Amino acid sequence: MEKRDLVIRFGGETGGGLQSIGQLVTKAAATVGFQVLTFYSPPAEIKGGQAVFEVRLSGEQLYARAETLDILWAFDEEGYENGIKDLRPGGLLLYDPSDMGAPPAGDYRALAVPVTEIAKTRLRFERGKNVVAFGMAAALFDLPKEPLVDLLKKQFKRHLDLLPQNVTALEAGITWVEEHVPDRAQYRLQAAPPIPGVMVLNGNQALSLGALAAGCRFLAGYPITPATEIMEFMAANLPGLGGTVVQAEDEISAMGMVLGASYAGKKAMTSTSGPGFSLMIEMLGLSSMAELPCVIVDAQRAGPSTGMPTRHEQGDLNLAVYGGHGEAPKFVFAPVSVRDCFNTTVDAFNFAENYQLPVILLQDTVLAVRTESVKRPELEAVRPASRLLIDVANGHSNGHVENGHASATDDGEQEGAARYARYASTPNGVSPTSIPGMAGGEYVATGLEHNEQGALRYDPATHSRMTEKRHRKLAAAAAEAPEPLRFGDEDAEVGIISWGSTAGAVIEAIQRLHAQGLKAELLAPKMLWPIPDHQVGEFIRRKQRVLVAEVNYSQQYATILRARYGTHLESVTTYGGVPFRIDELVEAIKGKVAVHA
Repeated sequence: MEKRDLVIRFGGETGGGLQSIGQLVTKAAATVGFQVLTFYSPPAEIKGGQAVFEVRLSGEQLYARAETLDILWAFDEEGYENGIKDLRPGGLLLYDPSDMGAPPAGDYRALAVPVTEIAKTRLRFERGKNVVAFGMAAALFDLPKEPLVDLLKKQFKRHLDLLPQNVTALEAGITWVEEHVPDRAQYRLQAAPPIPGVMVLNGNQALSLGALAAGCRFLAGYPITPATEIMEFMAANLPGLGGTVVQAEDEISAMGMVLGASYAGKKAMTSTSGPGFSLMIEMLGLSSMAELPCVIVDAQRAGPSTGMPTRHEQGDLNLAVYGGHGEAPKFVFAPVSVRDCFNTTVDAFNFAENYQLPVILLQDTVLAVRTESVKRPELEAVRPASRLLIDVANGHSNGHVENGHASATDDGEQEGAARYARYASTPNGVSPTSIPGMAGGEYVATGLEHNEQGALRYDPATHSRMTEKRHRKLAAAAAEAPEPLRFGDEDAEVGIISWGSTAGAVIEAIQRLHAQGLKAELLAPKMLWPIPDHQVGEFIRRKQRVLVAEVNYSQQYATILRARYGTHLESVTTYGGVPFRIDELVEAIKGKVAVHA
């Protein structure tokens, strides 16, 4: 069978250049038309520790990390020991004799590549070591030289005086491979024709672009892995659009600033990970009670506590759905790919604005750091929503203002006074709001229970009425949930429900099953809470067996769905801090599906 992809892993001590080499290979492959998908696993330590950077390229669409490697480039002994078990039989092991000794014989081909010696001795340009390695990797995949030179020009545009030396280093790496590895046919793939407008970016960058396109103009946050890049990206780009980024002293302050900006009429967000999100929970309730829209990005990592900061887990769903005291309605969304990080972030802002509630966007480590080649988003197709405001010219908003004619009350309402009903009851629970300075739009946004005018009330009737009002938003929003990701055979008896980046691994598992004559279908909702029954329920009802695949121990999404649809839903989980292997999913699904007729 013709090979559809190639995978190279750079493994070794962080700081040795493996990430920069991997990113150069990624960009070069995407430039000439390959579909590219990466996997990056840095150490948790601030300085030092083992890292892995994998590049998977193909002429076809890719959805997940591959299980086996065609090439392992070991930057040191530990990189070799950690990666050799994943190198396919007959695969190629590369190592620099200056970094490690000759490895033992095995079911692989070992090749010593004198990167250090070429850069330091032959070229007398030790700083060009990574570019020599880049040239070697590119030559193995038979990538054309011209795009590589153009890439170096962009990469070193601030140091153009060093460009001639870097080009020489690139050529030296290419020449060495051409002379010493003549049998490279097994590392060649047919690339697709280059697509205009292709971008190479990771999920955090795509998410940030989606926030900008949706109209976000304020971000407050505190650095935390793997969400920090969102704040860095926004800090570099938001001020140019008239927006503001604040690095707060902690996550509690960041959430308070976001709600203050929202009260002032700005589309606002924060980005964090599980430990920081935990600190935001009380303020999350204030967002629900005061009906202040905002977006909270939780880039999940393995927990609990500080856990494994650079490892993958879908462990924060329960916290997102159920976290908080009292009954505070909120929305929970999750993107399913790097490209979808853009779209789902736009949806998150639109639902926050339309329903005046917080939206929790569950990013995960795989998507946060994964680099993909994606088509440039069509900005002209983005339709940013804006919150419903009072109509000052026509007496606020279509009769939603309630006039008080009762006697003076304990909160100072005067007999006959007409007050703006900020929290007026409506069929979908959404009331017209105002921005400070709007005539007649004065109101108090409080975390205490209140009546329609915002006056404090603690009586049972008011609390019941306002609780129902706030929760009506959930039912209305669920009916308008973004379209889920669907993949596979609609007539398959077995369905797999998944969410987040796990959906990509399920897609590739279904593709492998299909090649074996087996059918299955995937549903990956973008809105996880509230449950959009017309999507999830409909899918479950037309399948004989349904599996829920997720990266956590306690079957969090499966448990939420069982509470709604019954205990017959089955679970497939992994929880070692790494994403699903595609073959794990294939084996889990196999035997539950019927062979094609």
